[in-house]
Amino acid sequence: MDPTTSAHAAALWAGLHIVLLLVLSVLVTRQRRKHRVEIGDGGVPALQQAIRAFGNATEYVPAALAGLSLLALVGAPPLLIHPIGLILFAGRIAHAVGLSRSTGASLPRAGGVLATWISLVAIAAALLFYAIP
Repeated sequence: MDPTTSAHAAALWAGLHIVLLLVLSVLVTRQRRKHRVEIGDGGVPALQQAIRAFGNATEYVPAALAGLSLLALVGAPPLLIHPIGLILFAGRIAHAVGLSRSTGASLPRAGGVLATWISLVAIAAALLFYAIP
């Protein structure tokens, strides 16, 4: 198998997740400008939600992208990297949508967390599998 194929798979998901982080960042900026809040959340619920959606993504996405990149480096097949990347990406979008609509529990938010955790478990298991010669 061509190792660049795995790298291309990881690059796709890294690129999409970076775009997602940029979109979430823009949403925070829009709320800040709308409510004229320069620092913190100003007690504005919509801004609080936007900040948490971005913050939560920044808590999970970097480790997952590092894991996907390492999987590409150790030669994991794209057929492993793509499903994990897709589940992670769908989970992060679902979580952001759920959190942007409500601070309480919601199906998109719960599904997003579950998809994120499943992705991280899959990444960890695959890395451990490839780490053992």
